[in-house]
Amino acid sequence: MHVLLTVNTTWNVWNFRQPLVRALIESGHRVTILAPRDAAVAKIELLGCNFEHLEMNGGGLSPSELPRLAGQFKNCFEHDRPDIIFSYTIKNNLVGAMVAKRLGIPFVPNVTGLGTAFLSGKWLAWLTKWLYRFAFKALPVVFFQNPDDRELFVECGLTKPGQAQLLPGSGVDLDRFSPAPPQTSPSTVFLMVARLLRDKGVEEYVDAARLVRRTHPDVTFQLLGPLDDSNRSAIDKATLDDWIAEGVIDYLGEVHDVRPYVAASSCVVLPSYREGAPRTLIEAAAMARPVIATRVAGCTAVVDENTTGLLCDARSAESLADAAQRFLALSPEAQANMGRAGREKMVREYDQAIVVQAYLAAMNTVCDSPENKQTMAKA
Repeated sequence: MHVLLTVNTTWNVWNFRQPLVRALIESGHRVTILAPRDAAVAKIELLGCNFEHLEMNGGGLSPSELPRLAGQFKNCFEHDRPDIIFSYTIKNNLVGAMVAKRLGIPFVPNVTGLGTAFLSGKWLAWLTKWLYRFAFKALPVVFFQNPDDRELFVECGLTKPGQAQLLPGSGVDLDRFSPAPPQTSPSTVFLMVARLLRDKGVEEYVDAARLVRRTHPDVTFQLLGPLDDSNRSAIDKATLDDWIAEGVIDYLGEVHDVRPYVAASSCVVLPSYREGAPRTLIEAAAMARPVIATRVAGCTAVVDENTTGLLCDARSAESLADAAQRFLALSPEAQANMGRAGREKMVREYDQAIVVQAYLAAMNTVCDSPENKQTMAKA
């Protein structure tokens, strides 16, 4: 079979979809990646994939961009004629689904998160929901990364219960992200790994660090992740420089391998406003690190409160600081037990093999059913 994957960055495929790509190629399928060109293209091609460049803005949903994007999808789909398309991220899901249905090509989207357009509460949110309802109509399978997003789509009539299938995010490589010994340093290190966006709760993390360090000046708050000027909620460099000069956080920059930093931390923190399936928390838990996260969609699916980590209120530095104080009050044994429980949960529920098997099953469901092929051709 010829399988095409489309997403808004090739980096996304290399970091999150690599197990699926490898499994498809090992099963004898031909794989094409349709995404904007970036530094990960060479690595993807070494896996044995074909690559086609997709000219698109990786930022938020802009209605004016959609017609041009649809033209690109049409040209590519007609030229390559894949047997099935797997899609990720909002514009690829919406536009790709509509074009694929017109051409009668089976299409399986993965809702990796709702994005600011969906959550804006304005006309753009209304338009986004309408597009989802139209694009996903008659698709046999729609994957979701957490139960809250799946429920919301079903409640809003954007998908039907029979379409909506749940995945454990993109899964995690349990061998690569293996348990790290608990930290023995007397000084606690909190680590936040995320793009520097307000929606990720970076400002609340910094404010919480100020509050905690008033009574625990020896505690370290680290921040690891790239600046992202293209995003509407990006933290600007001047603000970051002020935080560094103040000494409230240690900024670690952007790295290719987070494992040494997670291993050197006491607790990993993600105070995000909403997530699909937060990779940061999944990888930290797989490495037996306790976590602190917000009580929001995506995070609550990954964190078992008071067992694998602690939860706090979103958009509240005070609540986050309180959770950090509660963590500091735990004994080293209790902290280690929390980390071990997180690892056990990841082994039980988030093994990447679960995701791969779900996709292989979806291929059979979508491609081998005559009824589904007829539905796709007529939609």
